[in-house]
Amino acid sequence: MPPVSRVLPAAGVLAVAITALAACGGGGTTPGATGGEGAAKSGANTLAVQATDTTCVPDKASVPAGTLTIKVTNRASKANEVHVLRADGRTIVSEREDIGPDSTVDDFTVELAAGKYQLACKPGMKGDGIRADLTVVGGPAAGAPADARLSAAVEDYKKYVAERVDDSLRKTRKFAAAVKKGDVAGAKALYAPSRVGWESIEPVAESFGDIDAKVDLREADLEKGDEWTGWHRLEKALWAEPETLKDEREYADRLVADLEDLRRRVPAAEITPAKMAGGAKELLDEVAHIKIDGEEEFFSHTDLWNFKANVDGARKVHELLKPVLRDKRPELAATLDAEFGRLQTVLAEYEEGDGYVSYEKINKDAAAKKRLQDAVNALAEPLSGLAAAVAQ
Repeated sequence: MPPVSRVLPAAGVLAVAITALAACGGGGTTPGATGGEGAAKSGANTLAVQATDTTCVPDKASVPAGTLTIKVTNRASKANEVHVLRADGRTIVSEREDIGPDSTVDDFTVELAAGKYQLACKPGMKGDGIRADLTVVGGPAAGAPADARLSAAVEDYKKYVAERVDDSLRKTRKFAAAVKKGDVAGAKALYAPSRVGWESIEPVAESFGDIDAKVDLREADLEKGDEWTGWHRLEKALWAEPETLKDEREYADRLVADLEDLRRRVPAAEITPAKMAGGAKELLDEVAHIKIDGEEEFFSHTDLWNFKANVDGARKVHELLKPVLRDKRPELAATLDAEFGRLQTVLAEYEEGDGYVSYEKINKDAAAKKRLQDAVNALAEPLSGLAAAVAQ
């Protein structure tokens, strides 16, 4: 749930691509990490970016159209993030967040058609960023994949995304109705299930930056002048200020309306096999570097619902791409199968009824939290190689 996408509203949103292949989160890796090696082996074009507290300097002003792997070295005094923006300077094509000071990441991969773009480095991960122009030359990025199995995977994933959005909208309507009736207990029970569909396809949902800002903004992400709407506003009212619930009816209706808007826009999202793979990695990085500390569901502590939805969304991508992956990288396919299974086993230990235990229990048990984090990291590392393997 990257805060930066909330301050860069999408323009011409029907044309915006999925915010995938930006391995969201991660405190920075060293050169030669698994994802970077996979990208290098795939023969993708590369771009090196040096980021400091005051500069954002790419080593090239232009690159060929197609798959581009961006190696970012952060020499800033604080965590940094890099965005690839369309020529309007607002619409996000892809992003890589949480690059730690004095670290390098080389698993940031994006597909670009010919045209004008901007790079934005954001020391401290806030503000409009330090900009640099980038020109992409040559023919357009590859369209439909030649392999019929990849074409089928894309079509199946589009159906999955539509189903997940419909699921979230259907459950959110029930959640909103409970909020409007002042039914605190009922709304609390419906809150986490209403978010599962969204969380399972979050990279797609976040590509529509204006909707993401409206429905999924946390209180901690608010900047001066922001209006707080969406799930987390209602979450706070339910768990921290239930006496104010009667004042939240307008926001319950707006949440439903914004998800209806998402459902209308989703068919226009650009989906490719590589973007599917990158989105899967992004989902795992969200868990490993943001949600693991319980920051997202600060009031309800329903974080494990989100964990499971993120993992399920990533696993769906793996299953769809696995027929091709088995041919190209059978050892990677086997590793991912095993690590997905291990993580699912760990998550199952915290099931309670139809859902999960409060995340407060995890935060109070350092050993349990480490075990969960280790399982997520063990999966996230090989998953970073999926995009490069598919692109080979």
